[in-house]
Amino acid sequence: MVLRPRNLAWCLLAVLLAVGFIPHLPAESDKANSRLSTADDKVQKQASDWPLFRGNALQTGVADLKPSDDLKLRWKFETKDTIEAAAAIVGDTVYIGSMDKHLYAIDLATGKEKWKYKAGPFKAPPSVRDGVVYVGDANGLFHTIDAANGTKKWTFKTEGEITSGANFAGDNVLFGSGDENLYCLSKDGKKVWEFKVEGGPVNGSPVVIGERTFVAGCDSVLHVLDTTKGKELGAVELEGQVAATAAVVGEQLYVGTMTGQFQAVDWKNAKVLWTFEAERRPQAYYASAAVTDKLVIAGSRDKRVYALERGTGKEKWSFLTEGRVDSSPVVAGSQVYAASLDGHLYVLDLTNGKELKKIKLGEEVLASPAVGKGCLIVGNDKGEVFCYE
Repeated sequence: MVLRPRNLAWCLLAVLLAVGFIPHLPAESDKANSRLSTADDKVQKQASDWPLFRGNALQTGVADLKPSDDLKLRWKFETKDTIEAAAAIVGDTVYIGSMDKHLYAIDLATGKEKWKYKAGPFKAPPSVRDGVVYVGDANGLFHTIDAANGTKKWTFKTEGEITSGANFAGDNVLFGSGDENLYCLSKDGKKVWEFKVEGGPVNGSPVVIGERTFVAGCDSVLHVLDTTKGKELGAVELEGQVAATAAVVGEQLYVGTMTGQFQAVDWKNAKVLWTFEAERRPQAYYASAAVTDKLVIAGSRDKRVYALERGTGKEKWSFLTEGRVDSSPVVAGSQVYAASLDGHLYVLDLTNGKELKKIKLGEEVLASPAVGKGCLIVGNDKGEVFCYE
């Protein structure tokens, strides 16, 4: 998910940043904690589903599948307004929201509508867990919906539009709102806590690992929060405001800034490891990065997709599109899927950035691709949803 500059003032960009934190737990919890610690040196990939924004809990944008040599259109589904956010793919169903005030459940095999749920315009990506869809709308209402039949379970009212996707801390759900708050709700919709970020909305999708989550505002400070009580435990000085959800591997956080820099941050030791800036006319990063074991793949408003070395931040390759890259790229195997406001989906070779395929989607593409169950789902500004296999 990314933010349209025409919708929000520049200084109102407060984004929930997703970072990994491996807490020090008592000895009796060491076994459970060891499963989390695998993120220290390895990218955590999502299984065949794509249940939330960026596909997995660390927001790395990496799909666990081997791509084919070609992408073939399976179906196209039409809504009545713009698609701004990524889809969720769970089981045999695609869940996607539209600015036409509906959330749609679409059969993955056929592209036929299963059900639709009416609310406010949807800018936020849906998240799916245990048969329930979690999603906020532009009217500030957060919804939980039965994934099987589209009936409402409960709603929670905030005072600002919701563009943040949801994530989960135990049985609780976390999401941000334009009213400058990060909310933690119980599974039955009761408020557990809220954390206010002064100076701007909380627009990005959270990451939760162990008992920590992080949030940043216009103060350019990364606030470390305890997910159980919402207490601030620490802070890290950032080098600029951000407009995208961060990606995290182990103790390293990767995020682009509004000042045209892309940064790797050692969040545990509160320091910037490296900063990348394009040599000519650096532009803001609105897209979230995809992170592999060796590379960081980032889309920029300078119309380029960059591959940066994770360890050094040095540019390995870049690919020039014909429009701003506000859609967050996805990596699957040896391929990169990147959409542009030029109306195309690009398939690039991960190792050298060579264009393998260019697919015309007809209209500007702001929404990020979702890749799961052997399919790629992406929507455009015309309200069309494409399924490629």
